[in-house]
Amino acid sequence: MIDLASYTGLFTAAFGAATILPMQSEPVLVGLLLTSKFSVPVLLAVASVGNTLGSIVNWFLGRGLETLRNRRWFPVGEEALERSSRWYRKYGKWTLLLSWMPVFGDAITVVAGVLKEPLLPFTILVFVAKTGRYVVLTLATLQLLG
Repeated sequence: MIDLASYTGLFTAAFGAATILPMQSEPVLVGLLLTSKFSVPVLLAVASVGNTLGSIVNWFLGRGLETLRNRRWFPVGEEALERSSRWYRKYGKWTLLLSWMPVFGDAITVVAGVLKEPLLPFTILVFVAKTGRYVVLTLATLQLLG
């Protein structure tokens, strides 16, 4: 039962960290790795899937943003949204490989939704980026463990 709770906690942290919520998944993953009680491939899969699904939420938020952008309470100014959109158009969907980066990566996933990046290529590129980050973190942690 503790394994399920630990995996669920990691999934929740990874999912939340990919959205606009102020969460981090890396300490949770490292903590679970340090216990040496959990399957490393399963930890990687849970973190990667959770983080990718959180980014898909951002993509859907981006899709809905367009209809809300003229509201007074809208959190992003017209100029900032246009600047981000120009940048994304210039460099294209490959910028999604930077979606693993804190803060900046979340913005990229929202802008991809605003600009109607197709969901399948979005998901593949984001999954590759998120998984790559977790693999590097896992390898570094396991290296420290010896």
